[in-house]
Amino acid sequence: MAFDGIAQTSRSVEFLDLQFSGLDIDAAVDAVAVRASLNLPFAYVATPNVDHIVGLANEPARRALYDRAWLLLNDSRILEKLAKRVDRALPVATGADLAESLLDSVIDRHEPVTIIGGDRDQIEALKDRYRLTDVRWHKAPMGLRNKPEAIVAAAGFAAQQPSRFTFICVGAPQQELIAYALSQHPDARGVGLCVGAALDFLSGRTKRAPAWMRRAGLEWLHRLVSEPARMWKRYLVTGPKVFSLFAAWRASIAA
Repeated sequence: MAFDGIAQTSRSVEFLDLQFSGLDIDAAVDAVAVRASLNLPFAYVATPNVDHIVGLANEPARRALYDRAWLLLNDSRILEKLAKRVDRALPVATGADLAESLLDSVIDRHEPVTIIGGDRDQIEALKDRYRLTDVRWHKAPMGLRNKPEAIVAAAGFAAQQPSRFTFICVGAPQQELIAYALSQHPDARGVGLCVGAALDFLSGRTKRAPAWMRRAGLEWLHRLVSEPARMWKRYLVTGPKVFSLFAAWRASIAA
């Protein structure tokens, strides 16, 4: 990759009508780290998974949020396996892995880090775990997607911070809406990371699936068993729609 802050197009993978960046987790970490070290306009990373794909099909207006992203990383083993059926290599680089790698090996514990989302206990737990000394936190309200003024406020808060990294952890499409709004601020710098549940995992609030389950594409099952009341509809009702979407898309590219 030419580390000039521009996504590498030679690796891009067109899948389900989205232009994924085609980077694995190591390449994604490298790209984000280098971009963040340059004094370039704000850019953001989106990490679509099955739930995002189904949501996009239901709300096509979301496409602009993904098209605007600097990097579009695949957050799903299911999508990786479906892509293989049409001979497309779509590496997995989850938002949780990206956030963890950056905090483990890239972010200096004394540099400012901006976080949108979560609650005070999560922020304190994250600060303790990574010994972060300068966290700029914005608590986003519930029902964010129906509160445009709150989206503008969150983006405005982040734009005023001198952070190389802004973690936006309020779920889709709220986090992408904030990132999109932030990308409109002419003075905003750094990299935004739309990483959903990463804050839950990294703060210790939610236990992540064991590595072997993640490699086997069974992280969804772990989350379903761990949080059945919250996750049953996503994984048992909404999520399976991705297979019909894939079938329709596959037929369209074969026509």
